[in-house]
Amino acid sequence: MQDPAFYLMTAAFSLIGLTVMSLVALRGWRDWIALKSRELDAHQADHPPSATSRIEVADLKERIRKLESIAAGVEL
Repeated sequence: MQDPAFYLMTAAFSLIGLTVMSLVALRGWRDWIALKSRELDAHQADHPPSATSRIEVADLKERIRKLESIAAGVEL
């Protein structure tokens, strides 16, 4: 059991196994991200933003602009 070749081969096979497992996990992660992206695209295509939500977003942006100007010390 003191043979250096044994330890070298064990380390090499362990590294190969770790590499294969990492590549499989990366492939699965990319496929999962692609699936979630397709789900979001399908959801957005089915439900376009309504006029009410657009008005609410515009109102929030205006409020944020006002708060930022107050924080900067500029009066409107």
